[in-house]
Amino acid sequence: MQTKQRLLIFVLMSAFHSGFSQTNDSVKSVLHLSGTVNVTNNGISLVPNFSLGKPAVIINLSAGNGRFSFDPDIRFSLSAKPWTMLFWGRYKILPAGKFRLTTGAHLGLNFRTTILPINGDTAERNIVRRYLAAELVPNYIITKNISVGMYYLYSHGLDAGTVKHTHFLILNTNFSNIKISSQVFARFTPQVYYLKQDFRQGYYFTSSLSIAKKNFPLSVYGLINQKISGDIVGSKDFIWSTGVIYSFNKSYIQKPQVL
Repeated sequence: MQTKQRLLIFVLMSAFHSGFSQTNDSVKSVLHLSGTVNVTNNGISLVPNFSLGKPAVIINLSAGNGRFSFDPDIRFSLSAKPWTMLFWGRYKILPAGKFRLTTGAHLGLNFRTTILPINGDTAERNIVRRYLAAELVPNYIITKNISVGMYYLYSHGLDAGTVKHTHFLILNTNFSNIKISSQVFARFTPQVYYLKQDFRQGYYFTSSLSIAKKNFPLSVYGLINQKISGDIVGSKDFIWSTGVIYSFNKSYIQKPQVL
């Protein structure tokens, strides 16, 4: 791994350490636990060679207190075969105000089914490829329901046959709480992004639209991804997916220990 990438991951992990060492009692008193379960017709990834291309289940969880959170992202096909597992640690550097900044790092496991020769015959086997990644996420809140932001991720493949250096940069706008009726609202997120994997690169447009009902845990969404230009392996000119999402969000107050 090149020196600058090592330095980036070291700085981000140092931020996580500071999150662990917080001593503010108000931060320690409340634990949040939230998540979503997404059932989709097409398991796609904005990084094309990580796409499944089949119906899938995506589980996103978040647990933490204060600025630090642990956010596993577990994905598998409807036949229960693992697809991708990302184990995120995230730290909110600037958690409030107009300008907000979050950083994170993860160990990623990407599963691929491969036909291997075994004792003169062939058999289907799951191959796991490991990645280390770090992210930086600035956002600016324009109004209560409109924000603009950027997302940058660097990923380093650890195993033979993986992409060694991935740079992923998104520019996005988020429109939330778009009123459809008194109880139904929508969220619209158009984005453009640049992807570079070793010596290949590409430019893309992607957009998602979700519709939800107030105080109801289920929502529906659609996502499209359009390639503008590039030569990324596995990239398709146009892909789309739709699905149903179940969401939950809980908070727990820690009781003081009695000696």
